[in-house]
Amino acid sequence: MERKLKIAIGTDAFPPTTDGISNVAVNYAAILNAKHCEAVVVTPKNPNQQDDKYPYEIFRYKSWWIPSKEGYSVGWPFKESLSYDIIDKGFDLLHSHAPLATSYYFRRVNRIKRIPTVLTYHTKYEYDIKKRVPTERGKRFARRFLLNNINSANEVWVTSNGSLESLRKLGYEGEAIVMPNGCDMPKTEIPQEITDSIKDKHGIPKNIPVFIYAGRMIWYKNIRLILEACNELKKSGKDFRLIMLGFGADENKIKRRYRSLGIADKIVWVGKILDRELIQKYYAASDILLFPSVFDTNGLVVREAASCATPTLLVEGSCAAEGIQDRETGFFCKESSQSIANVLSEIMEDKALLKSVGKSAQENIYISWEEAVGRAFERYQKVINDFYSVGKSSEDYKY
Repeated sequence: MERKLKIAIGTDAFPPTTDGISNVAVNYAAILNAKHCEAVVVTPKNPNQQDDKYPYEIFRYKSWWIPSKEGYSVGWPFKESLSYDIIDKGFDLLHSHAPLATSYYFRRVNRIKRIPTVLTYHTKYEYDIKKRVPTERGKRFARRFLLNNINSANEVWVTSNGSLESLRKLGYEGEAIVMPNGCDMPKTEIPQEITDSIKDKHGIPKNIPVFIYAGRMIWYKNIRLILEACNELKKSGKDFRLIMLGFGADENKIKRRYRSLGIADKIVWVGKILDRELIQKYYAASDILLFPSVFDTNGLVVREAASCATPTLLVEGSCAAEGIQDRETGFFCKESSQSIANVLSEIMEDKALLKSVGKSAQENIYISWEEAVGRAFERYQKVINDFYSVGKSSEDYKY
């Protein structure tokens, strides 16, 4: 019997930390173990971890804890013994989902023993460097650190063509494979009595348009534009509700902003929900998802909304809008509050159009995690075969 491959799924974020990359890692690990091979999650320690909930191995390495709403730990992979811990596990391939601490950890492993490595670039890190690193010297160091982690991989994957542009801004000159993310919400039609119960719970009249924003509550997702667009709609006499589902570092500022605009009566603040089935019901109760982010490289929420035939409003030309056709599988706007307001004003009362575009999105842009991870597993085998067939295992390692 042929031995199963053993894959390390490296991630700097894993539950109880909740964000897009955490979601990706959970689905990769679950589907690989269930259908393809043995997968072990490699991630920093977290004081709130509950790893016994998962039916596969989770290897936690040393970290520094940062108290925050998101609950991030910063990996600290500098003990040499940690590298041998991974080597001794006999991995056939290391797959990192961020060019940060865990990617550096995999570099340290490769300095001792060469193991084929894949890196998926999910996030436009130039935004974080610009926002969070105060000095030019620090910015240069951060870009160099990320670039070395990226270049060290034997193959680089991106979730969209647009995210490759972000890589180029960091200075990456190599090739990249587009490997899209999937959706863990099944295609379904949520019964009207359930969507009505969601509206009743929050006092939403059944005959008015309902928008939803779902995701991290951080300004660089262009939430400010959503709120200002809603202000324009209210001033023009339009009635609607905006469901805001999620949590994040800027949520208190966001609340203060919509109160100062005078649109608090139009906002339904749901906050943090981890129940995936319940989140899908909120999508289904909404007429359209508002996702004007130009930060995201793929936007898991777009496919999540499509799973229950809810269309999305996106910024034309953004990474999240890749593969979307305006007024066929989604709606486009410019990156401005006025454009968002104009498009919404035009379509928000057209239930037939919204339903038609949502159904088309469900049929044409939805991709399950089973399909996405299946593609990745096929590619793993090629990466491994190429690694050994050209003798990379015996080459000097320069990272």
